[in-house]
Amino acid sequence: MRKSGPPKGLISYLVLELLEDRPRYGYEILKEIQELSGGHWEPSYGSVYPILYKFEEEGWTERVDREDEPDRKYFALTDAGAEELQAKRGECGTQAREFAEVVLGFYHVYVAFATDDRFAVDCPDDDWCFDERFSSWIAEQIIRHHERDFGPFERIDDTPAEFYERCGVDDADD
Repeated sequence: MRKSGPPKGLISYLVLELLEDRPRYGYEILKEIQELSGGHWEPSYGSVYPILYKFEEEGWTERVDREDEPDRKYFALTDAGAEELQAKRGECGTQAREFAEVVLGFYHVYVAFATDDRFAVDCPDDDWCFDERFSSWIAEQIIRHHERDFGPFERIDDTPAEFYERCGVDDADD
């Protein structure tokens, strides 16, 4: 079970991956991460900039001066940073379950607002609501993105326990 926020190390990993391509400055990295999320998530300045400065201290990045933009702080990946990126790729590769738990966890809260009598959130006439109509739209968007990225969507009738067993993964909470 996730405690809060994105999986540990995600932002660091994304920063390193983006710097591998070319030198970038902090705001540019924030915008690229937002684009990767389809515009649905952008880490705060308070998370990206300290990472960039830490990477510089560790020798994983170095500042790059650009004559055309002397006031911007560009960062480039060093050889040591490329080695760290390889390690982060391994770490991030083990976090698929954490990603799924974040997505499912927030979806469950969304549905609870719509269906649990303990919550009485207002539904504005001209905006998003916590209801079946918008829940269906969210599910539809996930299916459409799945089909765009992976091919035809096929329903899985397994219970969670059956799915975990079939995939050979542990279903116990960590």
